[in-house]
Amino acid sequence: MRAKRCVRVCTRLILLLVLIPAILLSPPPRLFAAAPGPGATVPAVGRAWPVGLRPQVLRGWEPPATAYGPGHRGVDLAAAPGTPVRAVAGGRVSFAGRVAGKGVVSVELLPGTGEPPLRTTYEPVTATVEKDEEVAPGEVIGTVEATGSHCTATCLHWGLRRGETYLNPLSLLPPWLLHRGPSRLLPVY
Repeated sequence: MRAKRCVRVCTRLILLLVLIPAILLSPPPRLFAAAPGPGATVPAVGRAWPVGLRPQVLRGWEPPATAYGPGHRGVDLAAAPGTPVRAVAGGRVSFAGRVAGKGVVSVELLPGTGEPPLRTTYEPVTATVEKDEEVAPGEVIGTVEATGSHCTATCLHWGLRRGETYLNPLSLLPPWLLHRGPSRLLPVY
């Protein structure tokens, strides 16, 4: 009896010693991309911030290590309730409605953003657009709702996906829009 138990325990220990390192050392599933790889590039097609001229980023993009791991699958931008929300780039509204009590607008970006095409999401938003409506870059698609935000203060959560892969939405913005500093007056000679 003891011998059988010892064999079972030893077999389990050996399996654990083999499986744990294999699991820990295996790469995470490709559902999330920290940086787009070859073939998963994100063109800087954005022409406007979704809210304001240069909103404060309250929480940045934090890709999870695993498909169901902790992380932040978008960015949170400071925005007061009622602030107009603009389409970052032109496209077609693929969804405008409520999900889990929050207003959500999704815009599938125009061709030329790869296959499958990129899709931006904005929440919590009271939509002023409808599904299948074409929107231009910078066009108002809704307003920030007073409730439904996961931030401590009201904010807009802005996300980006290609198929099932989450990407950093800030990568849509060109460097001149991302890193615009304060205006400087130059001397006139």
